[in-house]
Amino acid sequence: MNRKVLFIVHASVIAALYVVLTFVANAFGLANYAVQVRFSEALTILPFFTPAAIPGLTIGCLLSNILTGCALPDIIFGTLATSIGAFLTYLLRKNKWLAPLPPIAANTIIVPFILYYAYGIQPLWLSFLTVGAGEIISCGILGMILLNVLIKYKKHIFYEVKS
Repeated sequence: MNRKVLFIVHASVIAALYVVLTFVANAFGLANYAVQVRFSEALTILPFFTPAAIPGLTIGCLLSNILTGCALPDIIFGTLATSIGAFLTYLLRKNKWLAPLPPIAANTIIVPFILYYAYGIQPLWLSFLTVGAGEIISCGILGMILLNVLIKYKKHIFYEVKS
């Protein structure tokens, strides 16, 4: 199999999973606004395994934000926060315990400003707490559970094409 094709397939599957999991969280009222526990954010540990997760998560977040009816600043800057978190997770992939930290930090710093300016959610300090808590649950707890399960199967799931 061609490396580029495999990269595109991995990115596409990750994007699709992100969208589906966001819709599941949205059905329970957990995906948007002040308190966000997006199950899809658990996938932000995937750059630990493959660089294809960076565009996969970015596109998945973009599509999720559009399809769930988010405001334009949320679509742009929420997607940027996920992209930054994914890229930094990839850079820190040498230590699995660092994998959830970049998406937690990026979303905890960026999303409260989106909530304040795009949706008028106040007070700002409370959004830092609620978004941070949601990210710790999504990325830190669910993401680390997912990472520890996937480590056992990484050679089968994140198959590398030999040159």
